[in-house]
Amino acid sequence: MPWSEAVTPVRMRRVAVVVPQAALRDALVRIAEEGCVELDRAEEAALGAAAVRLQRLRGRGATAGPDSPATAVLAAAPPDLDLLELRENVALLAGEAQLEEREEGAVRQGDVAALAGWCPAAEVPRVAGRLAAAGGALLPLPSPCGIDPPTLLRPGRAASFTPLVTTYGTPAYADVDPSWPAGLAYIAMFGVMFGDVGHGALLVLGGVMLRLGRPRRLAGLGRLWLFLTGAGAASMVAGAAYGEFFGPTGLLPVVWLSPLESPARLLAAAVVFGAVLLALAHAAGAVNRVREGGWGSALYAASGCAGLLFYLGLALAAAGPVLHRQAPAVAGAALAATGLALVAFGLFRATSGGGAGLAETVVRLFDVVVRTGANTLSFARLAAFGLTHAALADLVWRGTTGLAGRGAAGVVGAALLFVVGTAVTFGLEALVAGVQALRLEFYELFSRLFETEGRPFRPWHVPPAEEPADPATKVIPCSPG
Repeated sequence: MPWSEAVTPVRMRRVAVVVPQAALRDALVRIAEEGCVELDRAEEAALGAAAVRLQRLRGRGATAGPDSPATAVLAAAPPDLDLLELRENVALLAGEAQLEEREEGAVRQGDVAALAGWCPAAEVPRVAGRLAAAGGALLPLPSPCGIDPPTLLRPGRAASFTPLVTTYGTPAYADVDPSWPAGLAYIAMFGVMFGDVGHGALLVLGGVMLRLGRPRRLAGLGRLWLFLTGAGAASMVAGAAYGEFFGPTGLLPVVWLSPLESPARLLAAAVVFGAVLLALAHAAGAVNRVREGGWGSALYAASGCAGLLFYLGLALAAAGPVLHRQAPAVAGAALAATGLALVAFGLFRATSGGGAGLAETVVRLFDVVVRTGANTLSFARLAAFGLTHAALADLVWRGTTGLAGRGAAGVVGAALLFVVGTAVTFGLEALVAGVQALRLEFYELFSRLFETEGRPFRPWHVPPAEEPADPATKVIPCSPG
């Protein structure tokens, strides 16, 4: 898959389901089984016969009868609703109630019924083939003006990182899908704060266990295996750079720096790393603003092109003194001033003008400058918590070596201290590093990506019921006339 597609939400198509009225139920059952079409529903649909019976059952405390699963299912043929209620078959009644609700949203003309909805463009041919077998058709429609398609983030391996994005909000359909970049950034930040080869190996082991479906009670978290494995691998890489293996045990050489011995270097590296992530977030935000409102609005947005120019200018101006070069500092200052002027114009344009508008612009511009600096310095917490992790591991290791030299009882005490201390350090620091990486992701990075929120794609999916020898699921013939 091309990189441009990997960071773009799934392309959606507006579609119309057109079927003979006599085949409407069959077509809806097929759509529900496919589970990849979101159908428009009537805003004020009346309760159907199945929904009324379902309410009565639930009012009596019924959740699932002895011969029905807990989730909604659909029978291929119209069931006897009275018999379903008598048998307390909540699952089939729930499926029928959902089907009635979709039927209510159909537009009928003569012998034909039609429904509108959304479907992933790649799935349109397959769903059309299923409907053709029922005598219907799935027709592409032009997208309605002023209505954005629903957003479906890319499935597959990127789905491990999708909860990181959807917990914050749903990206607009026109925006980039930041699942992969956000997941990689989170993993890298976690690794810096949790740098230890031994601790990271435990996380990798946990990820492999999730991938294998063990333990079974955590099988629902299986899709997060890549997330956990990646965090563990990043921790191992950082731990190798720090020379940490369950603390400063001396089993590994220090490849880059020891956090306890070079905290200033670690702090500077964390801030520079954060500045790179912020620049990338600004660039992604600029792309989103262009896609959302065009160049006219993106040029002056603080989270758009103007903000990107301002931040890159600041970074270049700051690099000048570090590199002992005057030219980058001067060029950076000019870029930053240009970007800030564009931001100020955009802010003033959004006000009512006059003195009040000017005052509001000054206050908001000051906030933009302060937040830019504060957000960059906020990445210093990567070094702070990396230092804390190393200090706790060092404390456990010093205690372990101190007890180990005091006879047999000391060896037993040292082993106990190492196991308990490592477990406490691992649990506490994994929680802290996870929360802090999430905080940086949300407040520093995502705040620049997202300015408008999209609507999640919610396809209608009801699995087919098994075909037992049950008269409640048999076809009820229509009486003549």
